[in-house]
Amino acid sequence: MAEGLKFPTGLGTSDADSISLLGQDLAADLMGKVGFGELAFWLVAGRRPNPGEVRLFEAVLVALADHGFTPTAIAARLTYLSAPDSLQGALAAGLLGGGSRFLGVTEDCGRFLADVLAAADSDDYDGIALRAVEEARAAKRFIPGLGHPVHKEQDPRTPVLIAIATEEGLYGPHLRLFEAIGRVHPQILRRTLPLNGAGVCGAALADLGLPVDLLRGFALLARAAGLLGQIAEERRRPIAGDIYRTVDRNAVYEP
Repeated sequence: MAEGLKFPTGLGTSDADSISLLGQDLAADLMGKVGFGELAFWLVAGRRPNPGEVRLFEAVLVALADHGFTPTAIAARLTYLSAPDSLQGALAAGLLGGGSRFLGVTEDCGRFLADVLAAADSDDYDGIALRAVEEARAAKRFIPGLGHPVHKEQDPRTPVLIAIATEEGLYGPHLRLFEAIGRVHPQILRRTLPLNGAGVCGAALADLGLPVDLLRGFALLARAAGLLGQIAEERRRPIAGDIYRTVDRNAVYEP
């Protein structure tokens, strides 16, 4: 090492005989003893989660892994059709499509709830929620995580995540506020919208103490597994060629 130069890390390092991760011996202390979800939490939070936190965190990852033929899944399959020699390209194509309309609501909701809570001066969650919805409507902004394009009545993930958080003693202020928004928003919006499961994931991750500006990363971590599954299925039962041909054969040239 050049004299005076230091590049500190508390994550991983290795030498000729060993690999260390998070201060543990990777081979002796972690392999076969720590689940991948637990490790992912540990890597980001810098602390080992307790069993209840692992259960809720992994429930979030499961909830976000796949949601059918979303644009991200289709992008991954089409990229694999075009470049089957570039698995990483197909995965990246799907992940790069994660944004404000798909996959981004987890972080958007967590950020929104955290901002509202930071400005709140009481623990009257219904009152806080009412003001937040009123302000959003006045500013002509959507409440992140309120409503779902498919699950019009109830997102099936929502009650399960809230139940797990409650059972594990992890039902915190972000989930309380999001549920309060679910109760009060019909008074303002004059219609009832479901709590989006991806938004609940953002609230749960924020209640776990994970940085709200990294929440999209957890959605992408979960979706990476789903996209790999999409590519594996594309190999077994390809559909990307049909998607390509359907668009190409029905293209209308209008210069």
